[in-house]
This record gives sequence, C-alpha cells and structure tokens, in this order.
Amino acid sequence: MSTTILVVMLGATALGTLALKGAGPLLLGGRPLPAKARSVVTLAGPALLAALVAISTFAGSRSLVVDERVVGVGAAAVAIRLRAPALVVVVTAAFVTAVVRAATG
Repeated sequence: MSTTILVVMLGATALGTLALKGAGPLLLGGRPLPAKARSVVTLAGPALLAALVAISTFAGSRSLVVDERVVGVGAAAVAIRLRAPALVVVVTAAFVTAVVRAATG
C-alpha cells in the first residue's frame, strides 16, 4: 500500500471520527438522551471491551488460535469472579500467561 493511500485513509478516518463525535452535541443541543438510547450507550462499553478481549485472545492470522493467552484470560476471569481489584486481575493474567508460555516453550 502506498504512502498516499495511507495518508488519505488516515485523513478520512480522522474526519469521520470528528463528524461522529460532533453529531451528538449538534443534534441534541444540550437535551438529555432518551432512556432507550441511554441504555444502549451504557451497554456498549462492556460489549465492545468483551469483543476486543475475545479478538485479542483467539484471533490468529486467518484462524482460531487456542494458546497460553486463553489460560491467562481464564485466570483473569477467575480473579474477577473472586472480586479482585483491577490491578490484581491484570497482573494475574500476565503472570499466568507468562508461566504457561515458559512451561510450554
């Protein structure tokens, strides 16, 4: 891909992002969101985060991958279930992933 195409794509993405971010305040004009829209916005963050974690964990170049990352995410899920603080969840996942990586070579 040429540099020109990348610059054009980056510019188009930036303009699209600005348009989307500006549309809400322009259209609503300081009014509160309707209840249905508020519930969708509230649920969108966790859903997007879950999708990001799933893709980062299981995605290979062109196939489904099950490796040490899955064990790390499982350990994080257990830590979350035990109501551990966020820092403990992240450190647990990283530690378990590193141990499994070292053990499997």
